[in-house]
Amino acid sequence: MSVREDRLGAAAAESPRAALVGLVREPGRRADAEQSLAELEGLAHAAGADVVLRFLQERPRPDPATFLGSGKVELLRDACDETDVNLVIVDNELTPAQLRNLERETHQPVVDRTQLILDIFARRARTREGQLQVELAQLKYLMPRLVGASAALSRLGGGIGTRGPGETKLETDRRRIRHRISTIAKQIADVKRRRAQLRERRQEGFTPSVALVGYTNAGKTTLFNRLAGEASEASNALFVTLDPLIRAVRLAERQEILLSDTVGFIDRLPHGLVAAFRATLEEVTEADLLLHVVDVSNPEHDRHTEAVQRVLAEIDAQEVPALLILNKVDRLTSDEQLRLRATAPAAIFLSAQSGEGVDTLREAIVHRLSLETQRVTLEFDEGDESDRQRIARLYRHARVRSHQAAEGRVSIEVDVPRRLLGRLTPATAR
Repeated sequence: MSVREDRLGAAAAESPRAALVGLVREPGRRADAEQSLAELEGLAHAAGADVVLRFLQERPRPDPATFLGSGKVELLRDACDETDVNLVIVDNELTPAQLRNLERETHQPVVDRTQLILDIFARRARTREGQLQVELAQLKYLMPRLVGASAALSRLGGGIGTRGPGETKLETDRRRIRHRISTIAKQIADVKRRRAQLRERRQEGFTPSVALVGYTNAGKTTLFNRLAGEASEASNALFVTLDPLIRAVRLAERQEILLSDTVGFIDRLPHGLVAAFRATLEEVTEADLLLHVVDVSNPEHDRHTEAVQRVLAEIDAQEVPALLILNKVDRLTSDEQLRLRATAPAAIFLSAQSGEGVDTLREAIVHRLSLETQRVTLEFDEGDESDRQRIARLYRHARVRSHQAAEGRVSIEVDVPRRLLGRLTPATAR
């Protein structure tokens, strides 16, 4: 067993004593770096680590060999020894060379921000689908870091291929990972097809879908529970919700929606995770309306909002209609609320915890979904059974303005939800 494996095993046996390492990239921006380390500390706690040391260096860009400068690496090593640190967590994604060199110089196992988030996702995934998606992201992260990565490879299990004539262990490991990636990708493709079939069945009922999105720990699950009458797990920990929850929610008479709670986003969310969770995030891209939940009591809420917008753009969901939900307003003073209302007049102010403003949100959802309509005049064949069924659907799911019948033809003026127009239009008009 290698020294790194031995140390990682010892750290896993009890709560690791972690050192957080970051860079102050611009003069006068130390507060930003400290805020980023504070978020990294939250991630470390979510992964089960006990943070005992913070270490920042003012440096415009990472050292290509060791991330920190050589002198700072020596200081970090001494500080780790003095505080009994047994895990170093870097607030950046490290190159394979930086990872190996930093471990060698500090005599400690090193984990970067991406690996830490992947570890949290692996801990929190409950369904087989979620576990597959996390494993896929882990394998893609691991592939370029195979040198000296036997500890990570041990999680893959054995039996996937054997070493061929003249094949090195590194080549064997890469072949095993490529094979596993291919297997998982096929399984996720099956999940995607099943999810698409379920979505099509739900759409046949013409019920609009609404998805909750937002930064991790913004209060999405608490709001989901409030709207859906559920008791899903909600806490101050990061990434509690990984697997999407979908429930039918009645907002008003004849107004029902399918509400989904999705994985929380985070600044610098690893691209591999976004790609791996694309099948799950299709609940967002296919939604009729997004509820973008923001923890407005967090001083960094503007940065969190921008991070969510970046992820939405990455999954091609930036054009989906959205309502901005400013949550946790009960933690603000009245003056702070007044200032926010002046800057964000279209936002919904609420507290998912207390229920304040939730009724206003329900009304806003009903109003927003009903606004997405188009007034059209449709012609139907009174003797056509499929057209008679479409007329019945129009009366159930749209607002009929006028109905005229003459000589076997029916003319109906109606306000139809845009998302249903194609399915309610008579076949002759397509």
